[in-house]
Amino acid sequence: MTLVKLNPEKKNNVLLPGFNDIFESFFNDSFISDRMVTRVPAANISETPDHFHVELAAPGLKKEDFKLNLDKNMLSISVEQRSENNEDQKNYSKREYSYSSFVRSFTLPETADDNSIEAEYTDGILKINIAKKEEAKSVRRQIEVK
Repeated sequence: MTLVKLNPEKKNNVLLPGFNDIFESFFNDSFISDRMVTRVPAANISETPDHFHVELAAPGLKKEDFKLNLDKNMLSISVEQRSENNEDQKNYSKREYSYSSFVRSFTLPETADDNSIEAEYTDGILKINIAKKEEAKSVRRQIEVK
């Protein structure tokens, strides 16, 4: 979602020409919009009879950016992304750095099989499938009434 500043009547300041342009360029700068916003991806968690499923919406990343760690029953998903942009113009050099990171942690239930966790990153969604232990899988059967 992109926020767009609504300015239906752009009025020029007659006493200080260019004054509005300075503030307008400052607030529209990508420094404000991209680098000062904390981005923590939304998560969907679901359960089937055999698995727990975690989905994280994290578009614009590569599968190599993700680090998944399991410590006891705590599953942590972290990303650390750095980029550098060099741009030479006229008599000066503009150099920008960008750094973003996040960590999401989830406590796994005792019924989760920590030896059977699979992760896949496709189309901006990180999908994690956690198998349930055999004894935790629901057994369905019909019970005869006597």
